Amino acid sequence: MKQVKKIAVALVLFIAATSFVNAQSKIAHIDVTKLLSDMPEMKTAQAELKKLAETYEADIQASYTEFQNKATQYRNEAASKSREENDKRALELQEIEKNIQAARQAASGELQKKQAALFGPITEKAKIAIDKIAAAQGFDYVIDSQQGGALIVANGKDILIEVKQELGF
Repeated sequence: MKQVKKIAVALVLFIAATSFVNAQSKIAHIDVTKLLSDMPEMKTAQAELKKLAETYEADIQASYTEFQNKATQYRNEAASKSREENDKRALELQEIEKNIQAARQAASGELQKKQAALFGPITEKAKIAIDKIAAAQGFDYVIDSQQGGALIVANGKDILIEVKQELGF
């Protein structure tokens, strides 16, 4: 009777352990930041964004140089002008400076919009490739393993190479 109990307990424990093992999820990890930075589309988008930023900065710098030249000219001519003329010039310089600040803010906003427009489709393409590889290999979860990210399993399979192959690079 005791042996039957032991066999029954062992059988129940075996079934429970087997169920537990089967219920565990397969987990993989990938450094999404590295994947995105290695994608040729991202490099192209970053170059385009950098060029646009340089264009905005050159325009703003030209306006600022023009402002400085005008301020120097007005300072040098201040003694020969009336107080009313000097006050008018000071207001003009304040308006120019305000316009430069507005242009700087507008450029920053435009750069953020352009970045979202360029990076959004690239990020979506990477996500689709990650989903495809994870499904093909039977992974239930793929964790972003970049430093500071939510790394749950350090020994999980890294699917970076397969995703890059899926993307064609």
